[in-house]
Amino acid sequence: MQIAFRWPVSLAPAALALSALALSACSGGNKKPAPPLPQVSVAAPLQRDVVDWDEYVGRFEAIQDVELRPRVSGTIDRILFTNGQRVRAGQPLFTIDPRPYAAALAQAQAQAAKANAALINARSELARADKLLAAQAISKEEYETKQANVRSAAADLAAGQANVRNAQLNLGFTTVRSPITGLVSDRRVSKGNFATEGTTVLTRVVSTDPIWFSFEGAESFYLKYLRQDRTGERGSSRNTPNPVEVQLADETGFRWHGRMEFVDNAIDTNSGTIRAHAVIANPDGFLTPGMFGRARLLGSGHYRAMLVPDEAIITDQTRKLVYVVGKDGKAAPRPVETGPQVEGLRVVKTGLGPTDKVVVEGITTLQPGMAVNARTIVMKPRAADTMPTSQPDSAPPASEATAN
Repeated sequence: MQIAFRWPVSLAPAALALSALALSACSGGNKKPAPPLPQVSVAAPLQRDVVDWDEYVGRFEAIQDVELRPRVSGTIDRILFTNGQRVRAGQPLFTIDPRPYAAALAQAQAQAAKANAALINARSELARADKLLAAQAISKEEYETKQANVRSAAADLAAGQANVRNAQLNLGFTTVRSPITGLVSDRRVSKGNFATEGTTVLTRVVSTDPIWFSFEGAESFYLKYLRQDRTGERGSSRNTPNPVEVQLADETGFRWHGRMEFVDNAIDTNSGTIRAHAVIANPDGFLTPGMFGRARLLGSGHYRAMLVPDEAIITDQTRKLVYVVGKDGKAAPRPVETGPQVEGLRVVKTGLGPTDKVVVEGITTLQPGMAVNARTIVMKPRAADTMPTSQPDSAPPASEATAN
């Protein structure tokens, strides 16, 4: 059985109105309000004149490093220095018993005196023979014998004098002197030890002022320097004293300043690197051979660079990109070539202009061609113009730079 329900006549118009409203609500409910445009901050890049610096690690090395050995054999008689002290060139360090060499000198001097006396006598006989020959009192052969005696005596005297000089040298060598100014190591012998000429190591002396900073550079950097030299951008360190600055292990700045002095003549085929060194003044002797350091070497000429924050740069596989907002209010990716950090910002060598509006905040939500609501801010340095701490890559781009 079906039951029919009927609206009262007085309520029918109201029910129809409610139905119409429900239908209209259902038909318009599929439309949602448009989402707001992404909020981003944009800024024009900072402009700076930049010089690249390439970073290396190495050690300090003495320019002169001498293993001191005696030039005569004998017993060590005296030790005239304190282990580890600073010495000057020519300062006595050891004394070898001089008595045998003093006796040898006296003997050589006596032999020379004997030869000199023989020469005087031969010349006197030759002078008498001159008169006798003029009076035809001696034969020519006898006269020539007198002349030969003079020449022989002169040669004997010259040999005797040479023996005297050799004995004097040997006597002088009994005092072993420092050949250079620098730091002496500890003594390797004691008083009473027998030292053998040219064999026994007595001690070691190293120079400290100036001092070398030695390092090895990758072939890629070497090629970069060669090409810069060809184009005139930067002179080769073979013939140009390019500046070098060094930082010690416990330092935060590069306070030691020097210049390039040497680049080797061949690349090591095993390591693919080439040896080089810079010379650094060390008047107070603070730098010690063997000490570790990080160095920066002038790596380019001056060039104009744009600076942006690191967070404004994204990596797309092998490319570096930044988003730039155009006049149409849309964000577009822009490939760029980056460099080192300067003043806390990243160098952009190519790809940006000074008036470009670079997205520096809100980049994570962007898609190419997306319209954005851009708020313009002013780009400011984030740090003083100091060396960054980044390590060099295996490719030629510099690891750091300074602005000018």
